[in-house]
Amino acid sequence: MISEFHQLSEKIGQLAELTHTLRRENAQLRLRATGLQSENEELKQRIGEAHQRVAALLEKFPALPQELSQESQDQELT
Repeated sequence: MISEFHQLSEKIGQLAELTHTLRRENAQLRLRATGLQSENEELKQRIGEAHQRVAALLEKFPALPQELSQESQDQELT
């Protein structure tokens, strides 16, 4: 009977240790997730800014005459 209580006590100790480890890991993962979300938002913003810069540059180029535009499309298809 004492042996059974001793085994149960050891298992409870192991369970408590595992619970503590999992809580610590969970907290670290939450911090990492928050950091990754912030990084993701920053990257989205940078992509949006790059898109705006490219669009602004494209607007500065003169439009191709219709004949040249059609020729370049024909060449891309072949």
